[in-house]
Amino acid sequence: MARGVHVVSRKPDNKRQAKVKTGCETCRIRKIKCDEERPFCQKCVKTGRTCDGYDPFRFFSTPPINVTHNVGIKSDVCLPHLQPATEITPREIDLLSRYFSTKTLFDIKLDCDEEARQVLQASLTDAPVRHAVMSLRILRDDLEASGDGPASTSQPSTSYQYGLQQYNMALRGTMSTLSSPGSSGLHSALLCCQIFISIEQVRKNYAAMGQHIIRGLKIMKEYLARPELVAADRLVTSRHDPLPLLDVFIIKLFAAPCKFADLSATTNANESTTPVCPVPPEPFDSRHLRTIIPDMRTGITRIAASTLEFLDKVSRVDSVGIALQLLSEKAALLALLESWLMNLNLVYAEIGSEPIPVSFMRFFHSILRVVLLGALESSPGLTSQLQSENDRLQSLADNFAKFGTLKAHIMQE
Repeated sequence: MARGVHVVSRKPDNKRQAKVKTGCETCRIRKIKCDEERPFCQKCVKTGRTCDGYDPFRFFSTPPINVTHNVGIKSDVCLPHLQPATEITPREIDLLSRYFSTKTLFDIKLDCDEEARQVLQASLTDAPVRHAVMSLRILRDDLEASGDGPASTSQPSTSYQYGLQQYNMALRGTMSTLSSPGSSGLHSALLCCQIFISIEQVRKNYAAMGQHIIRGLKIMKEYLARPELVAADRLVTSRHDPLPLLDVFIIKLFAAPCKFADLSATTNANESTTPVCPVPPEPFDSRHLRTIIPDMRTGITRIAASTLEFLDKVSRVDSVGIALQLLSEKAALLALLESWLMNLNLVYAEIGSEPIPVSFMRFFHSILRVVLLGALESSPGLTSQLQSENDRLQSLADNFAKFGTLKAHIMQE
């Protein structure tokens, strides 16, 4: 080193090492601030770059479920193994479709055979999906064997513990696949989310069920599972392979028929219905509840059926003109939902109390509203509106978890 040369050590520039933790994938890789416009960042659009969307990894940051570590799986316990099957049989499809909802405990048929087929097909090669399916099967079998389910006991069964282990593995696998989301990772995440919703219903953990519904719908929205209008004259479609339509599955799940008990009666040999014993005149809420609830249920189910038809049209839209026409249909469906809710509020304001099945219908109404609001269009105002609706949906789910009302409703079906 030459004499007289003074060497000054420079401190590392911490600013250059700062990580960008929010924004679209493209801006995060470039380590620049993202404007977080949806569905595409405007910084990417204006500079001619491809915006790779937003990382849904945070949506599946659910803490691991506590599993008692000292509960081992004994070799003599008959538990299914995780080796993938070589083919899918109609019986397996029917069984998984039945396991999707606890409503099927009451001989209610779900129209989810196609969803079951997709899940089983993915489980042949996708480890997180396979773990999730295994968890649902084990927990559902345990529920049927124990009657009220191990969630109500202080000592869960060995099979129940094993089911939770599989659930944890599915959650961790989903987080791993979403760390670098591509078509296969998003496909796996949405299928897993579908199963997670069913698992939490079996576990009677309705707050977590609501979280999975919201997270899954957010992934569909952010990664354009269906075409969207981002401007009055611009229709965009997903750059990924066709994604599982989680919203359709959720609507089918909650639109499945409900059975409400008839008034106490017996049938004599002449097939005439007579009261078991003389009863005094019933108050308004008891006298009309058996007709009001099914009528309101029929109304919301019809709106759900129309929503499924609308979503099918949105999936196939290929021009701005058709998309604009569908916006009018969307507005009409939202108006029907608003009218249904107003009628519900008027009826039960007069009665003075709200039965459990009505709270369930409010939850279903909120799901339909979130699905419709997020369909076909995107704007900053819509983002804040969706957030408010998601908060309301989660609040309803939290109430189910707090008071156990959904469990009581299911037992009435």
